[in-house]
Amino acid sequence: MKMKPLWALLAMLSLPASAENQLNLTKGVTEVSNRVYDLHMTIFYICCAIGVVVFGLMFISMIRHRKSKNPKPANFHENVKVEIAWTIIPLLILVGMAIPATTTLIAMEDTSEADVTIQVTGSQWKWHYKYFENDVEFFSRLATQQEQINNKFTKSENYLLEVDRPLVIPTDRKVRFLVTSDDVIHSWWVPDFAVKKDANPGFINETWTKVDEPGIYRGQCAELCGKDHGFMPVVVIAKEPAEYEKWITEIEAKQEAARQREQELLSMEMSKEELMDLGEKVYNSTCAACHQPNGQGVNGVFPALAGSGVAVDPEAKSKHIDIVVNGVSGTAMQAFGQQLSMQELAAVITYERNAWGNETGDLIQAADINKVMNQ
Repeated sequence: MKMKPLWALLAMLSLPASAENQLNLTKGVTEVSNRVYDLHMTIFYICCAIGVVVFGLMFISMIRHRKSKNPKPANFHENVKVEIAWTIIPLLILVGMAIPATTTLIAMEDTSEADVTIQVTGSQWKWHYKYFENDVEFFSRLATQQEQINNKFTKSENYLLEVDRPLVIPTDRKVRFLVTSDDVIHSWWVPDFAVKKDANPGFINETWTKVDEPGIYRGQCAELCGKDHGFMPVVVIAKEPAEYEKWITEIEAKQEAARQREQELLSMEMSKEELMDLGEKVYNSTCAACHQPNGQGVNGVFPALAGSGVAVDPEAKSKHIDIVVNGVSGTAMQAFGQQLSMQELAAVITYERNAWGNETGDLIQAADINKVMNQ
């Protein structure tokens, strides 16, 4: 009876991963992920066989040669045949394990002849995707509501695994990923693809995938990258090639229209009410995680904006814009110049200079942002 739990565990591990069985490795949806799964199961069965043989011999030896049956122990020394056997057999086992492991590893690292190349850049705490074959790039951020995180709303099915803009790739095409970071070490991980690659600042690591079936596949940052490490999900949508091309065309048109709209805004001025309204929304979604919703910051980590610093210094308006647009090297303050539109940048800086009692009266317009960007 005591052996039943062990055999039940072995039986569960031998079954494919499913929603009801989370003890085993995810089988995945790509050829490489299936090879990784098969390799995992092969090594697992070899380890089980070794365990059965080794422990079986131990128990047989303890039972058959116990003191009550053999009051006088045998006295012997080296046995050349046994020593040769326990050297050759493990060597053959290791070679048998190394061959499929090596071929799988080579396949995982072969990024040649890719149909699509996408640069994946990690930053605290979001992903930036840039398509090399097309004029498309965007940031992908956590979309889970703060009310769910704070236990005010019921958590959704994909809690902490949903984003505002997922990565889109075509099926039946080899997609190469160039993975890097612009601040600390992250790790781009999608279990269904058997893809997990570190994003190191100053370096570019390569990996790839080829998805056979359309679908939505989820992952997350697998490297401890800061206080919001758990809020950095990855969502990939695989579309049929025709649908993918349609999506690419649409997103290119939208981004071109956005760029034209940015140029139109350079000659326009928003009212204080419009700037404050938009700025509050941008601040709460982008800045509040570090500087806090009340602008008090985190002592010793993120400076306060309420009543102190560049946000209230009348002579530091240009410096304030530069910090938000270009970030501060060597600190957690990111460059938001490529993450937000000029209108959003102008609005959030205006909000910071007039919220929480700061009341500097300064109004920042898109033209002011453009001036700093072109310096």
